[in-house]
Amino acid sequence: MNYKYAIVLGIVVFSSFQAPAKAASLLGTADNFGVLGGSTVTNTGKSLITQSLGVNAGSSATGFSPAVGVVNGGIFTSDAVAAQAQVDNASAYNYLAKLSPTKELTGLDLGGMTLTPGVYSFSSSAQLTGKLTLDNLGDPNALFVFQIASTLTTASYSSVVTTNGEAANVFFQIGSSATLGTYTQFQGNILALTSITLTTGVNIECGRALAQNGAVTMDTNNVSTCDTKPQETAVVPEPDSSLGVLGSGLAGLLFAFNKRFRKGW
Repeated sequence: MNYKYAIVLGIVVFSSFQAPAKAASLLGTADNFGVLGGSTVTNTGKSLITQSLGVNAGSSATGFSPAVGVVNGGIFTSDAVAAQAQVDNASAYNYLAKLSPTKELTGLDLGGMTLTPGVYSFSSSAQLTGKLTLDNLGDPNALFVFQIASTLTTASYSSVVTTNGEAANVFFQIGSSATLGTYTQFQGNILALTSITLTTGVNIECGRALAQNGAVTMDTNNVSTCDTKPQETAVVPEPDSSLGVLGSGLAGLLFAFNKRFRKGW
């Protein structure tokens, strides 16, 4: 083979491994749930869950009826659907916990911060007092991960807001429990190992409340997922993204090689 073609082939092979990563689902079947509890889910007051409600391995979901706690999806308790959702919830939790942090925030209050996509770590508890702004830099697939070793607590009337487009891939991976203070306006998926408490007037927009082992407690709350996908996706490298580019490059080289061969070297 002509040495020029060998050089081009080397460039194509190298470039293929610089290809953009393919988006892959993080939450699996848990994506279908707005609220998922381990032991129980309880509600007081007029609440709304725009997707399904699930409980596993417990079987109790109380305070939900057309006149009080409305669930737009199905209610699944201690069945195969809820069990699989919890399996996928745990897988997503473990994946998020293993990501390498881009910044350590232990001891700092999230209130007043403006953060760009990244993985933010707390070696103990995390507090939100006031407003946390997430700037997704115009990327609809921008990924925000908050790794919190113990608890997440928000003060009353706190908020998580997004700028420069909707930040659909926001995940709070919490080693213990989360308590959102009254009238908190929250965006993001809460994946708590134990329990989640949504106090009076808390709303979760573009997110979910997913507890593995404990309860989810609600009191006059709205929990809604993003109107646009991919709220369940994040950038996860997959081998086929590189192989696709490599295949395209090799096909082009073979065509050029064949054409040059017919004309004579």
